[in-house]
Amino acid sequence: MVTEAGTNQSVERAVAVLRAFGGSSAGTLRVTEVAHLTGLRQSTASRLLSTLEQAAFVERDADGQYRLGADLITLAGVAVNGHPVHHAARQPAQSLAAATGLGANVAVRRGREAFYLCNFEGRLAPRAFALTGRRNPLHATALGKCLLLDVDGRRELLGELERYTPRTITDHAVLDTVLGQVAWQGYSTETEELSLSRSCLAAPLRDRSGRVVAALSLSGPSSVVDLATREQELSRLVVETADAINSQLGHHGPADHQISAPIRRLDQRSRS
Repeated sequence: MVTEAGTNQSVERAVAVLRAFGGSSAGTLRVTEVAHLTGLRQSTASRLLSTLEQAAFVERDADGQYRLGADLITLAGVAVNGHPVHHAARQPAQSLAAATGLGANVAVRRGREAFYLCNFEGRLAPRAFALTGRRNPLHATALGKCLLLDVDGRRELLGELERYTPRTITDHAVLDTVLGQVAWQGYSTETEELSLSRSCLAAPLRDRSGRVVAALSLSGPSSVVDLATREQELSRLVVETADAINSQLGHHGPADHQISAPIRRLDQRSRS
């Protein structure tokens, strides 16, 4: 039992070391930085990094800084390709990005965050980094609003709603009203609620039971997405693409919980 407990602790520490790189904007860390981020002794962090380097899970450059290793890409590819939502959504999302020139994204919910399974850049919405594997808050994204539709106890799940821009929804009552509108119209929108100059429009993805298991979005610069004039056009495209993906996931009918009367869209000034 002592050996088993020690082995588990070693694994947990190694995982903590790998996760430390997720918070590095540069993608590289020194041993001292890893030790600080994980709360481990420097000698322990150094020993774990050496072991992970031998396994090709981290790499060290000439300056002695570590980065995540290429073998993790192989494992990540296996994990992503084996996910049923990714399998069903990859080609339709890629085609949607090509047709619109916008970014097409697919995400699932992980706790109180949206986790990106895949992302395709459009010619009008280039990014300097890959979104796949990244996480964003549920309340401040169009994807997240779709992912919240079937969540019971969402106020307890989300807790205090963090503000990211002046347009972020930070009041639970307002968010509840917005989600009611999303449920009725079948898609969600987001204009500069997470970051300035970026807008998004998303639709829920459902499995054979009708449960929301993921969401599909179109995103890009606000000037290109231009929801003020393009919402009807883009919502039709994203909902149609979502319906095609839903069929692959086994869902062929309307959501049982959709309401039957329209809800007036909130004026942005009414948001807290």
